[in-house]
Amino acid sequence: DKNGFSLWKKVVAGMMAGGIGQLMASPTDLIKTQIQMEGRRRLMGEPPRVDGMVDAFRKIVKQGGVTGLWRGCWPNVQRAALVNLGDLSTYDSVKSSILDNTTLEDNSVTHCLSSGCAGLVGAIMGTPADVVKARIMNQATDVCGRGLVYKSSADCFMQTVRGEGFLALYKGFLPCWLRMAPWSLTFWLSFEQIRKASGATPF
Repeated sequence: DKNGFSLWKKVVAGMMAGGIGQLMASPTDLIKTQIQMEGRRRLMGEPPRVDGMVDAFRKIVKQGGVTGLWRGCWPNVQRAALVNLGDLSTYDSVKSSILDNTTLEDNSVTHCLSSGCAGLVGAIMGTPADVVKARIMNQATDVCGRGLVYKSSADCFMQTVRGEGFLALYKGFLPCWLRMAPWSLTFWLSFEQIRKASGATPF
């Protein structure tokens, strides 16, 4: 189709790709998050909870079973779905608008501008879910692996807004954007070059 996918198809495809991919990778993200928090705990003089990747894996499984590896997975999945929604749908839409309304051609300049906008929208949409995800994954748990502070992602969202205000959901926005911008740029420039090398028609 010369007009490409409609916006709703881009939205559905982006959210499904991000959500399913993150659901599969959630255990490794949980382990990574717990290891990253150890530096802060040591600076505060608190005893370490885990000693490396393997130890973190064993303790999570011992405490919550295999399903404990997916603790906090839903805010994680939501975040990935929102980031992909913003990034994938924005890139295509912005690129089309630039080509239709300016004298710029389908080249690296257009791709850089489009990917910059895509990364920004992805960060705007994904940061609140990122905050919720991090808080759920790092909260203290009982002997069954259940969180002691937040019951669910919705509960974490509401407690954060009530206690700290709506803007608390955007704590860490700048680092999040600075992390996403190079990734988005690299991904989309590589994507365009692969399309060109494979002889695919531009969109």
